Order: sequence, then structure tokens, then C-alpha cells
Amino acid sequence: MSEIKTFEIPKWGLSMEEGTIAQWLIKEGEQFSKGQEICEIETTKIVNVLEAPFAGTLRKIIANDGDTLVVGGIIAICADSDVSDEDIAAYAQSLGGGIPTATESKEMKQEIKTAAQPETKAALTFSKSDHEKASPLVSEDGYSVPISLQGYKETDGIFATPHAFKLAEKHNVDLNKIEGTGRVNRISVQDIQNAVKSAGGAWPDVRNQSSGKAAKSKADDSQVLATPVARRLAKEWGINLHDCRASGSRGRVSKADVESVHHRDNPTVAETAVQASVPDAVQATAIPMNGMRKAIASRLQTAKRNAPHFRLTVELNVDAIQALRQQINVTVPQVKLSINDMLIKAAAAALIKVPKVNVQFDEENQQILQFGQADISVAVAIDNGLITPIIKAANTKSLAQISSDMRDLSTRAKTGKLAANEFQGGSFSISNLGMLGIKEFDAIINPPQGAILALGAAEKRAVVKNDSVVVHEMVTATLSCDHRVIDGALGAQFLAAFKQFVENPALILV
Repeated sequence: MSEIKTFEIPKWGLSMEEGTIAQWLIKEGEQFSKGQEICEIETTKIVNVLEAPFAGTLRKIIANDGDTLVVGGIIAICADSDVSDEDIAAYAQSLGGGIPTATESKEMKQEIKTAAQPETKAALTFSKSDHEKASPLVSEDGYSVPISLQGYKETDGIFATPHAFKLAEKHNVDLNKIEGTGRVNRISVQDIQNAVKSAGGAWPDVRNQSSGKAAKSKADDSQVLATPVARRLAKEWGINLHDCRASGSRGRVSKADVESVHHRDNPTVAETAVQASVPDAVQATAIPMNGMRKAIASRLQTAKRNAPHFRLTVELNVDAIQALRQQINVTVPQVKLSINDMLIKAAAAALIKVPKVNVQFDEENQQILQFGQADISVAVAIDNGLITPIIKAANTKSLAQISSDMRDLSTRAKTGKLAANEFQGGSFSISNLGMLGIKEFDAIINPPQGAILALGAAEKRAVVKNDSVVVHEMVTATLSCDHRVIDGALGAQFLAAFKQFVENPALILV
């Protein structure tokens, strides 16, 4: 019999956690070759095309258009025609008749793939006499496991959730005696609870029915491995580290693990608030947030909360740089520079002159990462929100190269065709709203970067020069800095260098 294979949500980029099926490019029953485009998958920022890693026939689509799955989630089943429909259906049934959604454990798919098929266990039944004979050990936090279920031991053949394994080991539960009701007979915490209660023991509710929140651990968490940031946030929010997953390096609880528990225990009430504030006679349209909008909200909320922002503003005389731009555009017909291209180049030169602003803040390890080249993220507005494609090594590129790269990146950003490494990272950001008529504004830092430069419109203004009022074309530039890594004097040095390059544009040509 031919081998049954699957298509899964790939991991594009370090920060990718889930993907949404945008559209299938082939249909069930169609054959495909290796490298052929199979479907489009939308992440928080872009739409990528999944290419087939092997040749075969698409036998069953598991995830339909619009379905969101975690990385590694199975989206389709593939096999040659000699595999019967019954075998395909049986394989799909082994997945539980469905797919791991974005709220399920990321380890689900891998465990299904690698775990041995456990033998189905008969349901445990206990008579009254059994209950009387049992002598459960009662712990301080309300757990009471009957002797008949005691005896935890590590066995490779047991298929259970990570949380179930953790609690079983802690409370000495023999998982060989528990019937799993999950996908592929996977044992969950709920299964342990039901078995313990049926045997006459006590197991605190998995969910607090009155509040709808998970029961909180009261155990001492001082010895739980966690990053410094995770431990600080847990203390600030009153979260016990025992209640957090440990997905960080070396089995540590990470910042994201603590934030996940915080968001779970404090769900948003925005929808309720909107409904309460709108009169009965007025109907509001609820618009779900797409993946990009959620990512923007999460990242910028984190930046605003964690990074102590301060701002510095400077006025730039752009007469000279505008004159140079127009001269180049007239002299070299194939080049069409914008003032934004010129300002990107000036910012890159300033970052090399003042390298301590060309940094990222590694919050997890409490260190500053300083870069030797200026990788400048440039904010681009698109239909779904905002994306920041990167002009890499802008300090080494000509104005023509920067202009060409900017047009290419902007075009592909608006069609969702950027690769992950083209918008993730960067050492500094620029946001320009001048083309929309905005005179000046300040921007929120793009973490983990240390600063962002906000540029307003170029406009003619009356300026006092040598005790006389003259007219110059001016731009207001505001630098937002993370005070943890950039001090006021350092930010001022950068703006002074930037102003020098803008007002003496010949310097950026050499």
C-alpha cells in the first residue's frame, strides 16, 4: 500500500504561531508535482504560497478556506490512488475528525504523529465497597487520589497532554489506569479528574464554574525555572508560575507564557463595552480583528507598556535635499527619487555616525544588540493594517538602489508577497505621514528596536534667519526612543547628525 502523507501549516519566521487558509489552488482528487503551488496561507503579516514538498494526489482537504491552525496543524491528506477511500477516511478519523485549532496545544500534531497507538482502556467502575477500601491521600490543595489509582511511572506508550503528565506525576496518578477520551485516546486532565472522582477521590475542578477561570495554583513557585522578565511580570500580575507553560529555552517559563495566562484570566470586554455604550435604537457592526490587526495590537501594546518612551523633535530645512532630488530626477531619467528615499539614506548615514542608536533591546536576556549596518524598517500602510519592510544595509546602498528597493517592497507588501525575513527584524524604523498632509506626529517604537523616526510633511514656512524672516521648505522630525537603551543626549546626537546629512545632502553621496 502506498504511504499516506499530509500537508501541514509550515513555520515561516520565528514569530509565526498560526496560519489561516486563504484559498486552495488545487482540488481534491487532483495530482500534483513536487514544488507545485498547493494553497495560500495567511499569517499575521503576509500571504505565503505553500509548495508541495513531494509529488502525489490530494485525497482529502481537512482545513477549508478561512480555517486558522497552529504551526504544524494538518490541513490535507495525500496518497496515491491505490489507497482506498476507506483508508483515507480512517486516517482522517484517527485525527479526531478535525484539525488542531489555534487555541489547542502546539505539540498536538507532533504527538499524534509520533506517539504509539495506545490500547483502548476499559472504563473504570467502582462499587461502594471499593470506595470504602480506598484510602486516598489528601493534599493541601484539594487533591485526593485513591490507592487504586496511585503509582505514577514514566512509560513511553502513554499518550497524554503535557499538563496531564505534569499533574499525574505531581499527584502520583498511574496513567495506565486512566481512559483517554481525546483524539487517538489521548488522556486529558479532565479524564484524570473523572477517573479520580469515580474512584471516590477528590480532584479540583479543571474550570471554576462560577467564574469561568482556571483554578489557580497556590504552590511555592520560587524554584520554577523562568526568565527574569517572566518572573517579574508574574509577580506584577499575581500569576503563579506553576500555572504557566514552560515553552522557553531550557524548559523555562517565558514572557509569552505568562502573558498567555494573563490574557486568559483577563479576557477583553471591548465588545460588551461597545454594546453597552450604543443606544438601543442604534445598531453597531461587529468587525472581527484579522491576524494582522491582532499582531499590531499585541506588539504595540507591549511596546507602549514595557518601553519607557521619550520624544525629541527637530526642524529640518529640506531646500537643499529637494533641489538635489529634482536635479537627479531630471538628469537621470530612469531614476525617480522621492524625498522619503533621500531621508532613508540620511537616516542610515546618521545611524552609522551614532551607532548606539542602531540597536535592539533583548528583553529576555537583558542586553543591548548593536548593529554594524543600518537595516531600516519603513512603515507601509496596507489594507489590513501596517507592515514594515526592511531596506537592508541602507548605509551601503545608492539612492537609486534604495528607491528601487522601496518600490519593490511596497508593491509586494500591499499584495501580501513579502518573505518573513523582509519585514521581521530591522535595527531602526521610519514612519512618514507627510504624503498624507500630517505636519508632525510621534510614533510608537517597533520592538525590539530602540527608536523610531516620525516624519511630517514638507511645507514652506516662515523662518527667522539672521534677524530676518525668510521662507524655507521645512520638515518636522520626531524621534521616539526607548529610555532603557537610549538616553536623551544620545538621541539628540542622532538628530543632530541626521539634520546635518539632510541639510548638506552632498554628504550622503560620498
